Amino acid sequence: MRTWRALLAALTLLAGSGLGGCPAPPVKLTGAAAPAVEASVRQFLAEVAQGVSRDGPAAWRRYFAAKPEFFMASDGVLAFRDGTAAIVGISAAARDIRHIELKWGADARVDVLGPDLAVVGLPWSEVRELADGTRLTDGGYFTAVVERAEGTWKFRDAHWSQPLPGR
Repeated sequence: MRTWRALLAALTLLAGSGLGGCPAPPVKLTGAAAPAVEASVRQFLAEVAQGVSRDGPAAWRRYFAAKPEFFMASDGVLAFRDGTAAIVGISAAARDIRHIELKWGADARVDVLGPDLAVVGLPWSEVRELADGTRLTDGGYFTAVVERAEGTWKFRDAHWSQPLPGR
């Protein structure tokens, strides 16, 4: 019986310390900190649209976190399982797509989770010109987790979706 109580006490201590898989409590931003992080994330989003529109699909390498934790889904399908798969996929897209014009919608939502972490959601539209000259127009809604490391924001995870036909 005493061993059981000791084990329960140890597990309670581990849970309270943030070890053993229990997340640490979120950092609450005060004063002007949260609006400053939000403004920084919005600036990052603007840079992404400008960079991809100017430099083509290869620019995505600058904006996706090249980490094992990264993943990206599109319309319910896992497109990239990690940062390495994203780099390989971006290289293939750069061969197939001559030009992209990416635009974010005005109704961007930024949920600041901490000084270096936020969730974004916003409408998107793009016109892609393929290597054979075909032009494709798409649009939908984009959600992502953005993380700042070494002073630079990157997409840690991303999801692109398009409306179902008839919506």
